[in-house]
Amino acid sequence: MATIDETTPAPTRPSSRDDRGFVGHPKGLAWLFQVEFWERFSYYGMKAILLYFIIATVGEGGLGMEKSTGEAIVATYGAAVYLLAIPGGLAADRLLGAWRSTLYGGIIIMAGHICLALPTVATAWLGICLVAIGTGFIKPNLSTMVGELYDRDDPRRDGGFQIFYMSINIGAFLSPLIVGFLQGRWGYHVGFSAAAVGMGFAILSFIAGKKALHGIGSTVPNPLTGKDGARVGGVAVAVVVGTAVLYLLFNALEGGATTAAIVDTVAALSIIAAVGYFVMMFRSPKVDATERSHLAAYIPLWVGGALFFMIFEQAAVKMASFAKNNTQLEVGGGFTVNPAWYQSINPFAIVILAPIVGWFFTRRAGRFPQTPAKFALSVTLIGLSAMVMGWAFGTWTGGSALAPFYFLGLVFVMQTVAELFLSPVGLSATTMLAPKAFASQAMALWLLTSAVGQGIAALLIKGMAGLSDAAFYYTLGGMTLACAVILFALVPWTQRKMKDVEDMRREASDAARAARAH
Repeated sequence: MATIDETTPAPTRPSSRDDRGFVGHPKGLAWLFQVEFWERFSYYGMKAILLYFIIATVGEGGLGMEKSTGEAIVATYGAAVYLLAIPGGLAADRLLGAWRSTLYGGIIIMAGHICLALPTVATAWLGICLVAIGTGFIKPNLSTMVGELYDRDDPRRDGGFQIFYMSINIGAFLSPLIVGFLQGRWGYHVGFSAAAVGMGFAILSFIAGKKALHGIGSTVPNPLTGKDGARVGGVAVAVVVGTAVLYLLFNALEGGATTAAIVDTVAALSIIAAVGYFVMMFRSPKVDATERSHLAAYIPLWVGGALFFMIFEQAAVKMASFAKNNTQLEVGGGFTVNPAWYQSINPFAIVILAPIVGWFFTRRAGRFPQTPAKFALSVTLIGLSAMVMGWAFGTWTGGSALAPFYFLGLVFVMQTVAELFLSPVGLSATTMLAPKAFASQAMALWLLTSAVGQGIAALLIKGMAGLSDAAFYYTLGGMTLACAVILFALVPWTQRKMKDVEDMRREASDAARAARAH
């Protein structure tokens, strides 16, 4: 396979500036938009009901597991998705190319949803694993192809990503509403079937739109050859063996508890991978002094990102539990809110708030709140949201003590504001601060913030199973707010380490403002 890609020249394609077939953008964007929409539909639709499925009794069509165990599994699943983006990206770069990696990932995801749609325990667990693997193949590669649609000097690139980002949020908004309705009406397996159908549409769109991509993603950027292939193969074997050893070690420490050992293993692998990336970059002779300064500035930002996702990704875990067990779901004249529908609030709020926050950040580019301060503010806000959830779990304990239906929605909006201060800013900071020789690896490192955050959350859920949900949230909130204080204290140091980058952004903003004034 690698030999074919090596000898086949990259397809020639017209300049992106001449392609305006989709609302003024390259027509290939229309097809990638559909793929991302349906892929996100399947992913968020499945995630919206996954916890409920795991903890529901067998008679209700679920797996009948304890609530704390189910929550730890969902958090570990989220961590595994982002951790598996690393081999997914490497497979595209060295073996398959982005197009085939995305296609195979979509097929694996659809197979996973089909397995979940079957009413057996064995196929349910197989399905969860397949969806995680397939998502790892799609996540790092579809965005890469969007970027390749545009020439390097094409000014429409940022606008194209804005349109692509909308597909993510539209899919994420609609899927919990539809899948939640189907699950409530006909059961979990019908809900998972809808996710499978969505992924089927994504695959058909991807194949149908291949011609419009003009060969984008069809070649292998850095194919394996000779000794290089043997070396990478050896590393892959070492990783597999190391993972097995870690699992056996944790399994022994956990007294043979398989689920607990898996939680420990995924969390440990996420942390090891992140530390390994930082060490590799700092020690590389390809990284100069200025880039090391930027990399040092990136460390507190990365830690802030991990803390943020530790709390934010509880949306489908602890907040899903609160929606089902601690919220008044009967509204008005007998209308019942499906708890899965709360998962649609975040993407809806993003669509409304992102243009406002983006406009504000553009106007303030290079000025306060600068990048380190944005991270500190985001971590503070997400920490406060955890304290609010701790208070809510302690106040509305379930049974007759239920929170009003709108309360959880307000917390989701609060967390969305925190997300807008960190998530897009983190992607931008990663591209600005990454050493040139490690641009792709740095993006994988950013994805690991979510893997590490969710991995740590899974460990805490498992370790605090005997304590209340209020205690869990107070613990996370206290940890995060304490670190937020440190992040604020580090702002001047971080700012000095990346001063040249922020000065460049401020000068560009001033020039654009002056141009508009004339």
